[in-house]
Amino acid sequence: MEDKYINKRFDILSEKNIDADVLETLDFQYRGSGTLVTIGTKEFTSVCPWTGLPDTAELLITYLPSKKLVEMKSLKYYLLSFRNVGILQEHAVNRIIKDLSKILKPEFMEVEAKFESRGGLNTVVKVKYEKEKKTGKTI
Repeated sequence: MEDKYINKRFDILSEKNIDADVLETLDFQYRGSGTLVTIGTKEFTSVCPWTGLPDTAELLITYLPSKKLVEMKSLKYYLLSFRNVGILQEHAVNRIIKDLSKILKPEFMEVEAKFESRGGLNTVVKVKYEKEKKTGKTI
């Protein structure tokens, strides 16, 4: 019997298509207030780099702002830019925290993705970022 799926592939974009340049920030007026920001979506999508099949996840971004907040519309467009990108689930979460911590420079950030089952396996990826503390000490 002929395998009709052997040459079936979907267009897979490279990580160069992740649009971090679309991200914008807003000034945070309550520095030091302990304000914890949590942003969630159940619609995060990327694709398997080998098959092109979708990887969908519930995504939670939690951060303690320093001077900047992420502008929500820009974050939506940024996350949508992953839609057809072939990227491992673990790499996607690390890429998100890298891009967001670079522009926000928060005191703390955590990104967690709960990916839907594939092949009977669930994957939860959690990455943390903490700003380096300046001690003021000289040696």
